[in-house]
Amino acid sequence: MTASQYMRSTALASLLFTACVGAVAQTQTQTYEPTVGQEGKDVVWVPTPQALVDKMLDMAKLTPNDYVIDLGSGDGRTVITAAKRGARAHGIEYNPDMVELSKRNATKEGVNGKATFERADLFKSDFSKANVITMFLLPDINIKLRPQILNMRPGTRVVSNSFTMGDWNADETASVGEGCSSWCTAYLWIVPAKVGGTWKLPQGELTLKQEFQMLSGTLHADGKNVPLRDARMRGNEIVFTAGGVQYRGTVNGAKMEGSSRNGAWSASRG
Repeated sequence: MTASQYMRSTALASLLFTACVGAVAQTQTQTYEPTVGQEGKDVVWVPTPQALVDKMLDMAKLTPNDYVIDLGSGDGRTVITAAKRGARAHGIEYNPDMVELSKRNATKEGVNGKATFERADLFKSDFSKANVITMFLLPDINIKLRPQILNMRPGTRVVSNSFTMGDWNADETASVGEGCSSWCTAYLWIVPAKVGGTWKLPQGELTLKQEFQMLSGTLHADGKNVPLRDARMRGNEIVFTAGGVQYRGTVNGAKMEGSSRNGAWSASRG
């Protein structure tokens, strides 16, 4: 064998070896299959049943105008389902293999333009631009994330598979039966506007104490302090009863406006 023949033979062998390694690597990537119960950074992976994914997005009243972020997006099914409904959706997942699997799944479903994924740590991620949050995490993780969630825009919808957020009671709870045998309950929270404090009304003063979406306090008018009943927030919407009259209104920063059977009412922060 001449030197030139040897060099050509060596180059060919090198190319074949590289191609084989690439093919094997691609095959391994393409055939990656997650295992239920596999360890993750913060939780083990258990997929949300598709029936509950659908219910969670129904509870959030998802529209094509929404931006969904799924915290711990796993195989991408919640993000992909949201994208198929027309919403922009983004998944945050720590396992790089799951991220790549999710991207392939989104491509297969034809929504890779609306469904995006990134490898990231939940506790180092900014998800404040979302107006819908979905998650299937453990209660202690939910509670760690709670302060960040409560600082999101009022009206942001948060839906969790199976696990609550401590003493922040859910606004709605729903379960599915058909198509779901385990992990079949969803909880919805609406991030409330922060209204605790004193508000000035033309006819008096409204004092509010707030614990998550629940309110208590008094309405001071005509020289009388009237305790509030059935007072709560739902996003930017406020409702309370004082002296047998129900008041409904909308909070916009330092102002609220609404109506009651006595007519329109308004208040501003004192």
